[in-house]
Amino acid sequence: MAKKNDWVRIHRVVLPAEGRNPNLPEDTAKVPLEMWTKGFLQADAEIGDEVEVKTATGRIEKGTLIEVNPHYTHSYGEFVPELVQIDTQLREILFGGEK
Repeated sequence: MAKKNDWVRIHRVVLPAEGRNPNLPEDTAKVPLEMWTKGFLQADAEIGDEVEVKTATGRIEKGTLIEVNPHYTHSYGEFVPELVQIDTQLREILFGGEK
């Protein structure tokens, strides 16, 4: 259960595929225009409910509640051992050592 004023993420289809501009590339025109937005929940709700949020800039947006307390999950990938060797070589070339 998400409570009023919780920081949440919502999702909404802004424009269905059939409503998109015909001048778009074919692969883009085949899919809906979607929006994911974060904001402060305006009333208690459950995941999957249609809700309103107030964004950090003060806009009110409506959509389906998909996550409470969203966080970043991206990374820069797996460790690459060669980059450590490159770092060491560059430090030697540029600075004369591992300072």
